[in-house]
This record gives sequence, structure tokens and C-alpha cells, in this order.
Amino acid sequence: MPILYDYPRSRNGYKARLVASHLGLPLQVVTTDLMAGESRQADFLAKNAAGKVPVLELEDGTCLPESNAIALFLAEGSALLPDAKLERAQVLRWMFFEQSQLLPNIGLARMLKITGRDTQRPDVYAQRVEAAQDALSALERHFAGNDWAALGRFTVADIVLYAYSSVVEEAGIDTAPYPAFVAWRRRVESLPAHIPPDWGFAA
Repeated sequence: MPILYDYPRSRNGYKARLVASHLGLPLQVVTTDLMAGESRQADFLAKNAAGKVPVLELEDGTCLPESNAIALFLAEGSALLPDAKLERAQVLRWMFFEQSQLLPNIGLARMLKITGRDTQRPDVYAQRVEAAQDALSALERHFAGNDWAALGRFTVADIVLYAYSSVVEEAGIDTAPYPAFVAWRRRVESLPAHIPPDWGFAA
């Protein structure tokens, strides 16, 4: 069974666990305590030189870091990831958008808010919030006319986009201006295979 090295608060690892749940794939989740510095230990750095979660370790010992690479690997050959060239590009387009527009802005604003550093670095926090709001405005325009990110159906693009979209409020951002975006989040959450962020971790 593949092993996912992950941390409960990580929305990047959540992507992999969501894909696995939607596809019914077995996955052993191993907690890597980032706060205790476990991702900086030699044994973990041998799995991912960047010292970050998630990392997917396959049964043959091969390790695959980077959340979107893991999501694509798990989704390969399923209905979540089309084979047709243009259709796949439409899915990848939103996965690239997530990496460039959502993750670095919502992710950092959330981290600053959670740790209380939003008041220590108000300039950085304000910049990230503004950039996150621009990204949410783009998603609002898209979901105003589309139920799903790509191809008119649920794909791995929706899973990847959802991960950080689900914690917008934790970043201190009001979602009231983005009703179509909020409606899309609810559609994702209403799917039968949807799981909460702490799914897979030992109690």
C-alpha cells in the first residue's frame, strides 16, 4: 500500500487524500510533525530534498513529492484526468492556476493569520490578501457560468482548487463577495466521496 507522509494542517496533503478517497484507492497516512522538525531530518530529506510534505512513497520505495504531481499520479487512468490532449490541458490549466495564484496567497495569508504574524507583518499580509482576492474574483467569474473547473464535470482540477479554497476564511478573507465560488465549494463538499481534512490520520 502506498504511504503518504503528511501533516494534519497541510492542505497540500489534503489534495492527495481527497483524490484517493474519490477513487477508492488505499493509502496509508503517516504523520510527519512539521512543528517538531521531522521534515528536516535526514531520513525524510532522503524522501524529499525540499523537506516538505506531502510525499507519496510507492510500494517499490519510489518517493514522489509535490502535491499536484501526486494528485496527477493518483488520478492517472481515471475519470478525474482525461486522456485527450486539449481536455487534459484544460484540467492542468486550473492546477497551474492553483499553484501560482491560490496556494502562495491564501496559504501564506492563512499561515500569518494562524500564527498571529498578520499583525507583525501587516504589509506582507495585506499584499497576500489582495492577491488572494484577485484570484477569488477570477474563480467567481468562472463559476458564475460553470458548475465545475473544467469540462463541465468534476475532475482532479476541482480537488486541487478546493484544498486551499476550503480555508479562505482561516486566512481572514470574507467570502460574501464570491457567491458562485461558495456554491462551487458546496458542490464539492456534497459529493459522496468527500472527506474532512483530518481523514486518514490516527486519532
